[in-house]
Amino acid sequence: MRETGLHHADVSQHRRRDREDFSGNYRYRGGTIMKITLVTGTNTDVGKTIATAALVVRLQEQGKSVAVMKPAQTGEPEGSGDLATIHKLTGLDHLYECARFPEPLAPDVSAQRAGVSLLDFDDVVERIVGLEGKYEHLLIEGAGGLLVRLGAQQQPKRLWTLADLGAELHSRGYDTEFLIVTSTNLGSLNSAELTVEALRHRDLPCAGLIAGSHPTHAGLAEQLNLTDLPRVTDLPLLAVIPEGSGKLSTAEFRHASQQWFS
Repeated sequence: MRETGLHHADVSQHRRRDREDFSGNYRYRGGTIMKITLVTGTNTDVGKTIATAALVVRLQEQGKSVAVMKPAQTGEPEGSGDLATIHKLTGLDHLYECARFPEPLAPDVSAQRAGVSLLDFDDVVERIVGLEGKYEHLLIEGAGGLLVRLGAQQQPKRLWTLADLGAELHSRGYDTEFLIVTSTNLGSLNSAELTVEALRHRDLPCAGLIAGSHPTHAGLAEQLNLTDLPRVTDLPLLAVIPEGSGKLSTAEFRHASQQWFS
C-alpha cells in the first residue's frame, strides 16, 4: 500500500525516533544517518517529477532504501499527481504526501482559495523526522520553483518555501543537498543562475543540475545550454532526461534512466 494521502493533521501519529547519536541526529537501522535530497526546479513543468523518479531508480540500483515525499500537491484529483507518476515509473511504494489542494496554483494560494488550513511547517519537519530510521535516502520534491510558498510557519510567523525547509533540515545536522531541475530552452541560463544564487545566498548545498524534458530534436539554444549551464552556474550537469520519458512503462523507464546520468 502506498503511504500517500496523509495530511498535516495526521503527522503526529507517524513520528518515529530511533537510536540517537551524540549530535542529536537519528540513525537508520544500519547506522547511517538518513540523507535528504530536495528536488527543486527553475520553474514549473521543467520535469521535476520525472527527474525524481530517475533518482529513485539510480538509488535503488546502488542498493539504497529510498522514499519520496511531496509536501504539497495541487490541482490533481485523488489517485493522480506526482507521486502516482513516480509509482508508475519506478514501482516505489514508499511515497508520502503531506497535503493536497484542489486548484493548480501555488500551494498557499490554492489552500486559501479552498478555505482550508495552510500546510504547517513544523508538521512537515516532524513528518520527516518521523521517517528517520526507516530509509537511507529521502527525496523531497518541491512545487514549482525554489521560492514558491508551500504553507505557513508559526514561529516566526511567515509563509515558508522549499528553501526554508532545506535550511531547517540542514541546521538540524541532516546530510542535506538540493538538486535543480532546469529546462534547456532559451532563457534557461538566467533562471538556473537565479536559483543557484538563491541557494548560495542561504548557504545551502547544491549537488548539481538535471536537464529535464530535453527535446529530441534540440535547437541551437538547447544544444549549447547543455554546455553553458554548468559553466555559468559552476555546478555539474548530472543528467539529461529526454522529453516524453514520463510515457515509458516501468520496465522501459528503469532501463532507460540508467543511461541519462553522467
